[in-house]
Amino acid sequence: MTDMTVGRKPALTYVPAQRAATTESNAPANIGILPMSLRTVHFVMPGGVDDPANPSGGNAYDRRVCLDLPGFGWQVTRHAVPGAWPRPDTADRDALARSLRELPDGSVVLLDGLVACGVPEIVVPETERLRLAVLVHLPLGDETGLEATVAADLDARERAVLRAVPAVIATSDWAVRRLVSHHGLAPDRVHVAAPGADIAPLAVGTDGVSHLLCVAAVTPRKGQHRLVEALAAVRDLPWTCTCVGGLDQAPEYVARLRSLIAEHGLTDRLHLAGPRAGAGLDASYAAADLMVLTSYAETYGMAVTEALARGIPVLATDVGGLPEAVGRAPDGGVPGILVPPEDPAALAAELRGWFGEADVRRRLKAAARGRRAALDGWAATARSLAGVLLRLPDEPRRAA
Repeated sequence: MTDMTVGRKPALTYVPAQRAATTESNAPANIGILPMSLRTVHFVMPGGVDDPANPSGGNAYDRRVCLDLPGFGWQVTRHAVPGAWPRPDTADRDALARSLRELPDGSVVLLDGLVACGVPEIVVPETERLRLAVLVHLPLGDETGLEATVAADLDARERAVLRAVPAVIATSDWAVRRLVSHHGLAPDRVHVAAPGADIAPLAVGTDGVSHLLCVAAVTPRKGQHRLVEALAAVRDLPWTCTCVGGLDQAPEYVARLRSLIAEHGLTDRLHLAGPRAGAGLDASYAAADLMVLTSYAETYGMAVTEALARGIPVLATDVGGLPEAVGRAPDGGVPGILVPPEDPAALAAELRGWFGEADVRRRLKAAARGRRAALDGWAATARSLAGVLLRLPDEPRRAA
């Protein structure tokens, strides 16, 4: 893998095909040092993709497929472009334009939508000479808390980009349908490559019921205030809750949330732990009895499958691609409960059911373990992406 991060000296590293890929029945046999005869894809992504202080599902997805794509015939050259995407300043826009301009004609380029979709004036002209695909983690206008004029502007910019490129990649079937209908895209140009999951040891939990875990950046879109309101309504139950996720993206919302927690007298029971990764995140999952997620919008919900990969049941809002992430066990059992968005009372009612009905807990835990065994790995994601890249037109052209 070549790292062409803006502001960093390029470094070429040889990436072994990942062990995760070898668990698939049709995994390639090219394990070890990969040959340089592989096709090359230039992957343009946000500059903070490796920042442990601001983890996100999109960043984790981008990093992981860089490792797994070589197992399916694609050597990855990373171009991490710093900037306040999707609304960069002039210097960051110039850096992106320069990165694309320096690529040889006919290059295959995968662009993270957070970088690409806000700057059609840079991306669209490059469709004339580069073979472009855009990976959309979240439609820009679906971000919660944007001013109406800003959301409309981002929406229009994204539409211009996605209508111009020959291939668009979404992370769930719901997201495919959303992009096709909302932006008027040809269905045969929009493809799904759902996130994978690495099976992890079964979570030990605490007492099997009382410790709740929310893994999400603390932002308006993730809706942690609804969780606080629901927990306040069941304060008589013996719960504790840890919220793991970045605290820097929306400082005003974080301050509001802290105030709400204090207002309800929950500071000793609900902890905003900040971002965690690696062993720290694993420990958080290991201690959890129930995963809770109260998002307003999700194209998939990687935290959900990370929980299910450890056999942890899920209580989440019924939005976007979350039902796909929750899924079903092979026997048809549902490993989670979905509640309507904007309904803390429904969330509180389900929490009472979780605490009060042992049969409900047993059923959900059994389904979670079944779903765990059936989750697709990241090799399936890389295989889907590789197929899309392989089918890009040989000659760059504008997509009508």
